[in-house]
Amino acid sequence: MTSTSFRPGRRAVVAAAAALPLVGLAACSSDTGDGPDLGAEGGDEEGSPFADVIASGPVAEDDAVAASPWAAAIKDKDQLIRGGTVANQVFSLASTSGGQPTGFDAGITQLLAKYILGEGGEEKVEYIDTTVETRETLIQNGTVDCVIATYSITPERLEVIDFAGPYYLSGTAIQVRAEDAETISGPEDLTGLEVVTQANSTGIQAAEENIPDYDASLVQTLPDNESCVAALKQGRADAYVLDQGVLLGNSAADDEVVVVGEPFVDDPYGIGLSQDSEDAVEFVNTFLQQIIDSGTWDSLWSATIGEVMDGDVPEPPTPGDLPA
Repeated sequence: MTSTSFRPGRRAVVAAAAALPLVGLAACSSDTGDGPDLGAEGGDEEGSPFADVIASGPVAEDDAVAASPWAAAIKDKDQLIRGGTVANQVFSLASTSGGQPTGFDAGITQLLAKYILGEGGEEKVEYIDTTVETRETLIQNGTVDCVIATYSITPERLEVIDFAGPYYLSGTAIQVRAEDAETISGPEDLTGLEVVTQANSTGIQAAEENIPDYDASLVQTLPDNESCVAALKQGRADAYVLDQGVLLGNSAADDEVVVVGEPFVDDPYGIGLSQDSEDAVEFVNTFLQQIIDSGTWDSLWSATIGEVMDGDVPEPPTPGDLPA
């Protein structure tokens, strides 16, 4: 992935969000509260960059949908039920104008719904809130058709669910208070400092394996993103370690916290699917490859993540290339 960093100058796009209340929605968990629609001015409105990306998305052949029991079931009910969040400023944020959620994950969701359901399918999505504790359960019991929520693919998770993708390569990064941005730039600077991360997240192992002279007593785990940001801002922690996608959403919503340095642990995002739907992975990976080959993936990145990160559009990951 191309080396990138958070671009403070673009906070004007989302600065108003800092004054708005946080909403109790969860994904990775990636709650960052209400804020303006991302994807340039207009959010999901016709003619906006985000809306143009969704409009350009492919539609699967009827025979391809019929050949997949997973996709055919979604087609029959005329709705895609997605687990995730609508509270992440960069990846999936509820519209403030009554439209569809915007962001990279929201875009992947709407493109997948359109691919299965045809033109207008992007509007036929039910968004179910998930947390770190509930994601696998909701997939396994069939409450959701999939989870698209900055959802890191790990060997442990692959034991209980399937993943299509990866569809994005993020990485574990560090968030600090803005006044500390000059003194902390990587895990080597966290020795002896108070660190916070989310319970049951990849941030725990990343901290343990990458902070020199790691001291577990200095690492506190909290249940969700909102709690971790509060601990950081209130001085109860010196740094927040989690995947960069979630942290960028925080910085987009609140200029008191910034992302520093570069990701120091690879973090591939996948689409969580039930192991009972054996055909789902192949179907969704075919969809992902189509939006990559058509350039739709690049356009979606530019309209969402590219709004808050410097650098060229990164090389998309290869669907099916899962971590060992």
